[in-house]
Amino acid sequence: MKADKTSVTRSIKIARGQLDGVLRMIEEDRYCVDISNQLLATQALLKRVNQEILHAHIRCCVREGLQTDEPNPKLEEALQLLEKLIP
Repeated sequence: MKADKTSVTRSIKIARGQLDGVLRMIEEDRYCVDISNQLLATQALLKRVNQEILHAHIRCCVREGLQTDEPNPKLEEALQLLEKLIP
């Protein structure tokens, strides 16, 4: 099972639009807290998308790799991503 490409693409486009909005807010000298809140919303969206992609990687790539006795680079990649996601 792969990540839903349509959903991921849509979310990335939304995040890009949110970042464009943040740039406009900065150019317009908007209130700092409003800018920070918009950035937090964008970060949350990107985190959800990243988690969706990682879940798909584990369900598909890692599962396939576990079906052999060979060293599993897919599992190592997943573990490295998890380490980056954990604050």
